[in-house]
Amino acid sequence: MIHEVLAVGPLQCNCSILGDETSREAIVVDPGDEIPRILQILERHQLTVKRIVVTHAHIDHIAGAHRLKQLTGAPILYNQQDLPLVAMMEEQARWIGVRTPEVSAPDDSLEDGDTVGVTGLFGTIIHTPGHTEGSLCLYLPEPGVLLAGDTLFAGSIGRTDLPGGNTGKILASIRDRLLPLPDSTKVIAGHGRSTTIDIEKRANPFLQDL
Repeated sequence: MIHEVLAVGPLQCNCSILGDETSREAIVVDPGDEIPRILQILERHQLTVKRIVVTHAHIDHIAGAHRLKQLTGAPILYNQQDLPLVAMMEEQARWIGVRTPEVSAPDDSLEDGDTVGVTGLFGTIIHTPGHTEGSLCLYLPEPGVLLAGDTLFAGSIGRTDLPGGNTGKILASIRDRLLPLPDSTKVIAGHGRSTTIDIEKRANPFLQDL
């Protein structure tokens, strides 16, 4: 599997490019900004985007998705419970002082247990409400990688003080849906460095009472 992670935009959102080395088909997760950089990586690996997955509808994760769809024809997939956040995109842009991007409703709503795949590569959707109502993670059992969005971070958890946030829900999502994954699972958070499920079980101060 080809897996490139690049931090994009003013908030340095981790965008993942996942590609199959044989079919050359790809999934792009959280294209929040800097679409030319994303396209350069796709071109370097000779990848064709077939799916665009958004872990949640905060501006730093979704802002470039519509543009990437225009350029590639790939559908945009995220959970429809985050549509209220899409309706607030102008307000979200004011939060960080950027121009309001054009944002699309999902071509299909991703629900818990759904499979998202391309030829030779697939992952499973884990619905993890708490950071937002529609927050989700993408788990790839082979090679054991979790794209965690803003639900779980190295040494922290997603903030819950923004619209749609709920501390009880995010802790329950992590406890019930993420911590049971294999300890060796590599966690690619929505921002910052990667970690593993084992490290977060043992050392994340927010999770020690779970």
